[in-house]
Amino acid sequence: MIAMDAWTLRSRIENIDSLPTIPPVLKRLLEVIEDPKTSLSEIGNFILKDPALTSRILKVVNSPIYGFPGRISTVSQALILLGLDVARGVLLGVSVFEAMKNIMTGLWEHSVGCAITSRIISKKKGLDHYEEVSVAALLHDIGKVVLGLKFPDKYKKIMDEAEKKNNFIFDSETDHFDVTHASVGAWLMEKWEFPRSLIEAIEYHHKPHLSRNAPVMTAIVHLSDILVRAKGFGFAGDKLVPALNPSVWEILDITETDIKEILEEMEDSLYHKNDFLLMDM
Repeated sequence: MIAMDAWTLRSRIENIDSLPTIPPVLKRLLEVIEDPKTSLSEIGNFILKDPALTSRILKVVNSPIYGFPGRISTVSQALILLGLDVARGVLLGVSVFEAMKNIMTGLWEHSVGCAITSRIISKKKGLDHYEEVSVAALLHDIGKVVLGLKFPDKYKKIMDEAEKKNNFIFDSETDHFDVTHASVGAWLMEKWEFPRSLIEAIEYHHKPHLSRNAPVMTAIVHLSDILVRAKGFGFAGDKLVPALNPSVWEILDITETDIKEILEEMEDSLYHKNDFLLMDM
């Protein structure tokens, strides 16, 4: 099997907004977020033009991901609390929701589960920027969506192959593309000029020891991904649970007792508080 050259793939991936199959709301959104000078008010006006998108944004902000349950009633209020970069990330996340459902059943649930879990871990470690970490966790698998949109038949084959061979999906991706969804997601984050910390959290969420600018955020996303997989919440493309990268214990200064407490809090947040978010969007 000859894998596609990574440079050729990157050039094709970066033209994702030219795809005729891209969801209309995502196509319009890319015109907004590709301009790093876009203001919060411009983003707010974009959201308000789409009632479904407005509803999704408010549901996410009022969900356990951000800790404002039932307190945020307007888009402008949500944007002010989140800030520009986090708002752009949340907007991107909810805009790919429809595509996630069509490409991989359970991927949205997995992504939301990771975002919620990342917040739990961030609070336990006393971080004051958990909104940024949650966005990174929400978007960590966006490369899967992009590959599924750009190469639907091949990506279906990759998922089937991962199931048949009992492979991790990133191994099957490498066989066909020579890169994984993590690199693909990072390419787009770079194109759209998201912060370097967010780019690294996506690029290295399977290899947190490689992150130089955001090791803590990346380690939290990595740990969240593994814990959500272990819980069987949602579906990330395969039924396997990767081993925890040893660097995480040192980067996060985390103990087995911490892990047990995180798992207990996840149980409540994932299976009780979050039902409305997963079922109604």
